[in-house]
Amino acid sequence: MPKPLTSGKPLAAGFRLSLILAAIWGLSSMKYVRPPAEKPEENRFTKVVLAEKLDEPMALLPLDDGRVLFIERKGTIQRYDPATGETKVIATIPVSTKYTNKEGKTREAEDGLLGIVQDPKFAENHWIYLYYSAEGKEPKNVVARYELRGDELVMASRKVILEIPTQREECCHTGGGMVFDDRGNLHLLTGDNSSPFVPFVSGFAPIDERPGREAWDAQKSSSNTNDLRGKLLRIHPEADGTYTIPDGNLFPKGTPKTRPEIYVMGLRNPWRLSRDSRTGYLYWGEVGPDMRDSVGLGPDGYDEFNQAREPGNFGWPYVVGNNAAYWDYSYQTGKPTGRRFDPEKPVNDSPNNTGLTELPPSRKAFIWYSYGPTKEYPLMGSGGRSAVGGPIFHQADFKKADRLFPDYYEGKWFITEFMRGWIMVVTMDEQSNFVSMERFLPTERFDSPIDMKFSANGDLYLLEYGSAWFRGNDNAKLVRIEYNGGNRKPLVQLKADKTAGAVPFRVTFSSAGSTDLDQDNLSYEWKISPKAGGTARTFTTANPTVPFDKPGLYTATLTVTDAKGARNSKSLEIKAGNEPPVVDFAVTKGNKTFFFPGQTFNYAVSVNDREDGSLAAGKIAPAQVAVTIDYLPETFDLTNLASGQRGADASARFATAQKLIHESDCKSCHTVDQKSAGPAYKQIAQKYRGDRTAADRLARKVISGGSGVWGDIAMSAHPQLSLENAGEMVAYILSFAEDKPTAKSLPVKGSFTTNVPEGQSDRGYYILRAAYADKGTRLIPTLTGEKVLVLRSPVLAPEKADMQKGTEFTTAQGKSFYAVGSDSYIGYRSVDLTGLGRVGFFAQAPARMKAAGGTVEVHLDSPTGPLVGTTPELKRAAPPQPGGGNRGVPGRRTPNLIADLRPTTGIHDVYFVFKNANAEATQVLMQLTAVQFMELETSSTSGK
Repeated sequence: MPKPLTSGKPLAAGFRLSLILAAIWGLSSMKYVRPPAEKPEENRFTKVVLAEKLDEPMALLPLDDGRVLFIERKGTIQRYDPATGETKVIATIPVSTKYTNKEGKTREAEDGLLGIVQDPKFAENHWIYLYYSAEGKEPKNVVARYELRGDELVMASRKVILEIPTQREECCHTGGGMVFDDRGNLHLLTGDNSSPFVPFVSGFAPIDERPGREAWDAQKSSSNTNDLRGKLLRIHPEADGTYTIPDGNLFPKGTPKTRPEIYVMGLRNPWRLSRDSRTGYLYWGEVGPDMRDSVGLGPDGYDEFNQAREPGNFGWPYVVGNNAAYWDYSYQTGKPTGRRFDPEKPVNDSPNNTGLTELPPSRKAFIWYSYGPTKEYPLMGSGGRSAVGGPIFHQADFKKADRLFPDYYEGKWFITEFMRGWIMVVTMDEQSNFVSMERFLPTERFDSPIDMKFSANGDLYLLEYGSAWFRGNDNAKLVRIEYNGGNRKPLVQLKADKTAGAVPFRVTFSSAGSTDLDQDNLSYEWKISPKAGGTARTFTTANPTVPFDKPGLYTATLTVTDAKGARNSKSLEIKAGNEPPVVDFAVTKGNKTFFFPGQTFNYAVSVNDREDGSLAAGKIAPAQVAVTIDYLPETFDLTNLASGQRGADASARFATAQKLIHESDCKSCHTVDQKSAGPAYKQIAQKYRGDRTAADRLARKVISGGSGVWGDIAMSAHPQLSLENAGEMVAYILSFAEDKPTAKSLPVKGSFTTNVPEGQSDRGYYILRAAYADKGTRLIPTLTGEKVLVLRSPVLAPEKADMQKGTEFTTAQGKSFYAVGSDSYIGYRSVDLTGLGRVGFFAQAPARMKAAGGTVEVHLDSPTGPLVGTTPELKRAAPPQPGGGNRGVPGRRTPNLIADLRPTTGIHDVYFVFKNANAEATQVLMQLTAVQFMELETSSTSGK
């Protein structure tokens, strides 16, 4: 049973003592009130990567001596040693990781090596316990005990403590979390071992009662009192390898049609069991079903974070989340029965049930959330879901901690989310009721966190599974999160003026940006190490210049040390022996800053490579150079225009889609060319190649989610996406039907007419990109050179100006931009004035604001630089000036205030200075909607 919440000796009487007690316990409730602790700054935590490129890491076990064991699903046990910083495989357990369905198809399951925990008396007996899917024809999961001697897992010491019969005809849900209590009882989470992919109602309650469909009926397991699946089990392992049943489980020993090992029943896919050392309460995450609310079938799918204070039933498959109930469904007729399950009196009348018919009442989840924002817990966000769980922090659990987390986190539950990549801290009151939650390290995103535990020295260890399911990932890693309440490690920044070159060449390294949050003096050490062996070179200046004479790959590591000895490091790679190609994309006729719809510009691409030769000399063939010109809408953020996302010939038209995909959960289930939990993008593209209706259909499915096309795994719903954004993502994916998924490469020299795509605003951008990947060398891989030019719309938003003074921008009732006071200005950097004859302004001087009006002067290179144009005076509430228009309202086609420019060429910073000598210093001169540059040949351009 759980420990009592509080305990203590009777208190003596006395007025003074009463006052003290009143202050401590609270005058009204007489409950202990812990004084609020100050929240630590995020920069006092350091995330240290200990091991990378892991193969499906599942669970970790920090040992008291500082070593960390972690398991991978395919059976390996790895050990990280902090003394050496080395990670190595110390054992491999033979496990089953696949299932074979009735059609004879073998597929990847969720089975494997799933759980690890140490015995409470590990220091004496050296026992660890593993939970895994045993290899062999008999489908079963087992808890087995092994002896760990140093780094050796003694295989001959294996004793199977508990066996759990399973089915291996269909996926999914295995569980595997384990924890011991202070009485030596082992608690184990098990999944429902049921397929959620049921015909007609996939993603709702799997209750298919037809003969031969047991794998699709969770009533055989989770709601079966005579089955160990879909449960939280509690047993007491004995020294001889057997186990006994502790008192206080859900069903008294000897109760017919029950298993005495059951502590909690009615679980679906539970993860990462933890125990509160103060209360004895148990906590875990639970992954829920996928579908959306449907009358006659069931509620939204919910994931849960759960708390068990005592034995009980959490209701699956009859309820989910806050006891939201499903409807019964007849698979014989293919229709709902009209009967909704009763959380207070659940009944299991399935023919696959071998246990009791009448079940204990269902318990509500502690925290529940769905795909979209959940009103009870809005901080959970939206998107894909996969609740994991985590530890409850108590400082008293760490007797000899070197880096103990601060008391701000006392009694709080650290939870994490596999799909959304965050860690949350849940605050509970003294009765362990939910109070609030907050992000832990909110600027960090974790790559599919799958387990985390505190170590004996107070650090928080975390396993990140990585991007794709059922495979190793480059971003799968073991990390340690350290708290530093005193002197903080320096923050390291490093860069190099060149990262590749033909030998001999010199690299100037820079430590600029490296800082110390405690304002300590810093010392610098650069270590240049050949990757293929050899002698490292060390430099102790902040910004050394280093010669590279021998070809090869080098690692340059900067270590920054503060005055108190705290140090931190970062590295980058130097490629010596291959000069990167130099690519240029030049506009040879036309404006180099703006595009004008319907106008043609000429361009030429040049490529020079020290090893390969040049394009001009014919050493590099034009076909080897990727040239693309693409239009991006005005909503695109140019700061996200990252090169190389799809190779040297990447097309900018997919940059928005790539950003959306990167920020969603897509990468957890899909990769470009290899099947993961879901199909590869190339598979999807080939399947729908030539299907003109596929794009809209797939975009809607991205939003709604679902399964049935690619197998058993359901795709998460994404209700937060607009149809437009989902369509962009689908267009990117379908482009992989091409051998090289890009827009067709253009000639290296030619002309291009800037026609805006139908249905899109002309306020966007044309992206001109040229790229060439060289041949590389025996020691140095291929290097890519790339040049990107951006031609922007000549109609500019004043609030996005590069320089501003004396302006106000409000969004309270629509966007409004004001110039305030004479000599206020806005400015735009690097404008090509070649071929431009006028600048127009969509402006008005609103009478309601007592705007002063005024003129606009055009200056070059500074607000007081050469004057090249001036508008007529704009008067308060005056009708539009010559040139037409409609008072600066967005959507007009012609500006109402125009400045003719003196003949000017070249690239300049351009400033628009607002003038009215009679205006007060704080008086609005005018409201500005847009600025428009115009060509010499015409007085207007389209301004849709």
